[in-house]
Amino acid sequence: MENELPKIDLPEDWLAGAFVSKELLSLYNKFPVRLKCEILVLCVEGEVEAMVNLNTITVRSNELVTLMPGTIFQINNVDENIKIYFLGFSSKYIKKTTQSASLLNALWLTIGRPIIHLNEIGCRLTEEYFRFIINLYENTNDFIRKEVAENLYVDVHKAITLAYNKSGEKGNLSKAEQLSKQFSQLVTRYYRENRNVSWYAEKIGITQAYLCATIKQVTGKTCVDIISAMVIMDAQSQLKLTKQSIQSISDSLNFSNMSFFGKYFKRYVGMSPQEYRNNG
Repeated sequence: MENELPKIDLPEDWLAGAFVSKELLSLYNKFPVRLKCEILVLCVEGEVEAMVNLNTITVRSNELVTLMPGTIFQINNVDENIKIYFLGFSSKYIKKTTQSASLLNALWLTIGRPIIHLNEIGCRLTEEYFRFIINLYENTNDFIRKEVAENLYVDVHKAITLAYNKSGEKGNLSKAEQLSKQFSQLVTRYYRENRNVSWYAEKIGITQAYLCATIKQVTGKTCVDIISAMVIMDAQSQLKLTKQSIQSISDSLNFSNMSFFGKYFKRYVGMSPQEYRNNG
């Protein structure tokens, strides 16, 4: 019996590779996993159908996928002729790296939109870049890999931002939008530990009133809406995709007791956790 969603992380600061086999990818089609790391995938041939945070996506050739830490995903189907490249950064490295504005831009742009389509030239250039990174990884020692990690991380996220901006996304963000991004990223990282809006405001270094007003202005949603959406998505995933007990799910989301969890879940979903597991 599955106790919780398996977690995937990387053993090094960063890791790059190519031509992951269908057999390897298919290992993840029987159960969902939660990413602790960040993974970028370039598909140059074939097709992969997957579920990302309860949404089904299809990744095709000339497409780049960005999977952020905390993402819940599961492989549904993989073509025989699949050809992909990947680059990942470990949770340990992400936590210790400096989150510059350009990195926050990239993280914000990919929320709810993990796939971006590249034209033929863009895909070819990105493939060449992945090949260079793979060669760098395979032909250098641990010391050099650690030395280049920071520049690699910055360059990759700047490239992601440019790619999204070219596709029509807004790039030059206001201070309010920057704050909204920062809040969203903190929620993605800490929603299991803390649902208190004041905690996030203190973490950012602003008043709760200012945070709430800014988030409402930028997103049209309240801070509580955003936090609860993450909590409920996690709970729904565990209820549907694991055999974990409701008590264990409640504990994993840091609720004081199962009764409080049940009331919280029903408030947003309209049914109890058990009803959702059986019929939702």
